[in-house]
Amino acid sequence: MEAAAAAAAIPGSSSLEAVATAFRSRVNELQDLALARNMYPATAVTDLTAVDTSVTAMEAQVQAIRRRLQEELDAIPKAKKLVEKSLKQQQKLQHMLANMPPGMREDIVATPLEQSLMLPECFNFNTAVPEFLDSDFKIKEEPVAAPKKGKGSAPRWYISTEELDSLSSYMRGRLTLEKVNISINEVATYADANAHLVACPKKKLSEDTWEKALELRDIAATEAVKGKHFFLEADIKGPGLKLDHTGKAILTVLRHLGRVHETRIGHHRVFILSKQC
Repeated sequence: MEAAAAAAAIPGSSSLEAVATAFRSRVNELQDLALARNMYPATAVTDLTAVDTSVTAMEAQVQAIRRRLQEELDAIPKAKKLVEKSLKQQQKLQHMLANMPPGMREDIVATPLEQSLMLPECFNFNTAVPEFLDSDFKIKEEPVAAPKKGKGSAPRWYISTEELDSLSSYMRGRLTLEKVNISINEVATYADANAHLVACPKKKLSEDTWEKALELRDIAATEAVKGKHFFLEADIKGPGLKLDHTGKAILTVLRHLGRVHETRIGHHRVFILSKQC
């Protein structure tokens, strides 16, 4: 049938000779295919198996490369966010350094050591992480709302000359940038001291200090203060900030510029420190 069809496909060839020619051509083609199939029967399967193994290995490598490329692509947004946060942190530090009072710049490293004299004995300044942030540290005496892990020291968000100049003259009065920023550093020290007291165990505190620690823990557990650094009006004792006319003016400026927020809990006037945006 195929030979007849091939013969019929040739224009004008309906003779028997044309049919025979087409038939012989088909036989020769089948013979060539048979020879090609049976030329090396012993090695053909082995060679094809080796080729298949090599191709499979190459496919696995290509898949591994694709997965690695996808991981790199997925990491790009995270890297961009990290760079953005790093730049934002750099701007904050530059802002703090630019507006830090000159007297504080000279003794930046020694300042924490000096401040440690104001804190109870349970405060550990030998490590970079405060004791109350230690993952192994637990307060067994009382359930408290201690600052969350990784919270760090109280924020020191210094004001700039432009911010101070933006205030009305009656609010600014005779305040200077140095006075206000020294007060910011001082209230942050009060807040750090309160945070340490909140987390300090009873066995390391005197009876009087323990009573204050319990009072601070109650304040720290309230919804308005929970997880934030704070200090009380009663903590303000100088030397940079006092409850005199100048000190009250400084507190007004800090509230107006968003550095602190004020609330009343019980009979205490509580100031909550704000973090730099």
